[in-house]
Amino acid sequence: MNQRIRGYVDLLRPFTLLAPLVVSSCVMIASFVYTGKLDFSFSTIVLTILAASFTLALVNGASNALNQATDLNEDRLSKPYRPIPRGIITSKEAKMIASVLYVCAFLLSLTVHLLFATFVGTIMVFSITYSIFPRMKRVLFMNQLWVALPRGLFGILASWSVFSNPFQPVPIAIGSIAALFLFGGTTTKDILDAHADKTAGIQTLVNVVGVKTTACIACLCMSTSFLMIPLLIMFNVLALYLLPLALLTVLAVYIAWLMTHNKKNERYENTSSWTLMYTTYLLFALGFAFLTISFS
Repeated sequence: MNQRIRGYVDLLRPFTLLAPLVVSSCVMIASFVYTGKLDFSFSTIVLTILAASFTLALVNGASNALNQATDLNEDRLSKPYRPIPRGIITSKEAKMIASVLYVCAFLLSLTVHLLFATFVGTIMVFSITYSIFPRMKRVLFMNQLWVALPRGLFGILASWSVFSNPFQPVPIAIGSIAALFLFGGTTTKDILDAHADKTAGIQTLVNVVGVKTTACIACLCMSTSFLMIPLLIMFNVLALYLLPLALLTVLAVYIAWLMTHNKKNERYENTSSWTLMYTTYLLFALGFAFLTISFS
């Protein structure tokens, strides 16, 4: 029984749930402070943030479960220690868990408000079509886009919508930066899966052009995302106090360097570059929230 419980936990990949929890909470708090809304009680603010951030974490957990359910053949080659290849959980069970989590997430999103639920529904469509028909995971560049848009742009807009208008220049700019960063950064997860993906007919930059070229492309995307910040400040889209976020360019370059050294991080079942990519995204969200709260 303990093995099955651990299998269910591993199916959701808890470490990856930190990003939606932390990023969404940071963006919600920042939007609340930025717009200066004071017509909410403290308890309402806390409960709303908890409901919205937990919703996005549930969607991510559902996406992880569904992805593993449909990646059995690939995982047998590259990640045989996962619960489905080991026979602890079946693909059918994983799909059922994913379905339940998707339904619970959407119902919970409705307790926030309809616009937030609409964004959540859009994110769900991307995560479902990534793994099953039309299975965008198989298509070069589209697999990166199908991760970058829901977890970057739409994730930021959904979070901002909780307390404010998500169609303002600031959330769109921050969401676009996040999406471009993730478009490049998501390639870090494909390094260890290169052989398995190629065997399964999945085209990724890593198994099409190689790790070094992929690292260069990823570096260009990730660095450009943060270098957009001074430009957006120049055009008065973002405030000057957000300029320190451009320093994350250094980490973007380091992530690309780590990609070429392909060192596996055993604790998080991926490469060190993938772990640092996730950490950098968290730092971006935390930095944005801290600077916005401090100077708004």
